[in-house]
Amino acid sequence: MDINSIGVVGAGQMGNGIAHVMALAGYEVLLNDINQDALDGAVARIDKNLERQVSRETISADDKAAAMGRIKTTLALPAVAGTDLVIEAATEREEIKHQIFDALGPHLKPDTILTSNTSSISITRLASRTDRPERFMGFHFMNPVPVMQLVELIRGIATDEATYQTCLGIVEKLGKTAASAEDYPAFIVNRILIPMINEACYALYEGVGNVASIDNAMKLGANHPMGPLELGDFIGLDTCLSIMHVLHDGLADTKYRPCPLLTKYVEAGWLGRKTKRGFYDYRGDTPVPTR
Repeated sequence: MDINSIGVVGAGQMGNGIAHVMALAGYEVLLNDINQDALDGAVARIDKNLERQVSRETISADDKAAAMGRIKTTLALPAVAGTDLVIEAATEREEIKHQIFDALGPHLKPDTILTSNTSSISITRLASRTDRPERFMGFHFMNPVPVMQLVELIRGIATDEATYQTCLGIVEKLGKTAASAEDYPAFIVNRILIPMINEACYALYEGVGNVASIDNAMKLGANHPMGPLELGDFIGLDTCLSIMHVLHDGLADTKYRPCPLLTKYVEAGWLGRKTKRGFYDYRGDTPVPTR
């Protein structure tokens, strides 16, 4: 399938990153959100991140100008349905994703491919509510999108080969690497990563170590570039908790029980970097452990 235009639903951290790399790769991008401030902020962030690439000489000023010229924004969700491929990158809540695909449905072109950037929700279940489960799949980018090289491609039970090959071709055009995952809870990366963060929360909860000792142990003892609690703050503790619930509900195994301390932080609104407090306090010049 020939893909020229891409619609991105959601202008948050993932959505603006996806719009960035798609525009830089030559695709016409239509970025949608329910909030004009979010759209304006996304365009400003893309411009800033592209400028950073220019300063590092990984792209030229002309490349940046061309990419910015390919990005359009809209508050009207039906407008996105006119693109060749839609990437849903909204909040990690299944009911919201269903509402988005339900709203897009009546306006879609016959051959438009639908995809979701979900990090854990069943692709088969999302696809089953649409009129094109064979042209629906998971298109899971890693954060931050312009930097991370992996994209998980997840086929639902009905996804056809042409849809998979089309999305694989897009990943290759982006210069990224695809990992094919089966449609099981949290796929590959988060099936392994998020339980590790949850286990670090248990180590903190049980007093095995404090925040600094746990993160330093994994950075220096396992050569991880970022400690698990610091990484949880970066991802968003609400997102980590949501994925743990998906794993626990979907696999019915007690090893995926969310740590009560993780739940408490989310209930407090301490979600990590985006709220300035999580396992670290980010309100000063240097992050300070909160436990």
